[in-house]
Amino acid sequence: MAKLNVVLQQLRAEHHRAQLEVARLDQAIAAVESVSGRTTSVAARGGKRTLSPAARRRIARAQKARWAKVRAQKSAGKTSSKRGRKLSPAARRRIAAAQKARWAKFRANQKKKK
Repeated sequence: MAKLNVVLQQLRAEHHRAQLEVARLDQAIAAVESVSGRTTSVAARGGKRTLSPAARRRIARAQKARWAKVRAQKSAGKTSSKRGRKLSPAARRRIAAAQKARWAKFRANQKKKK
């Protein structure tokens, strides 16, 4: 058990040394960037980039135009087959009369079975 404590202590010391090294490297990178005037990290740039309202409007309009184009292509590919042929009023009356006759026959058979 004593050996594990020694190993753990050594690992913690190495971790601390590595953290100091990373901090030192971060400082060196920041110094070089400030001299050259270039920033590469988000934090060094001052945070998240924002768009002007005009730029957002242009992007939104362009996206709406792209979607309108997609929808136009979809609707152009469709045929008007769903609107099919229309039945004449006389044909609809004949179909309705035939259906009524079928139901009357069905009801008559139901009464006979009782």
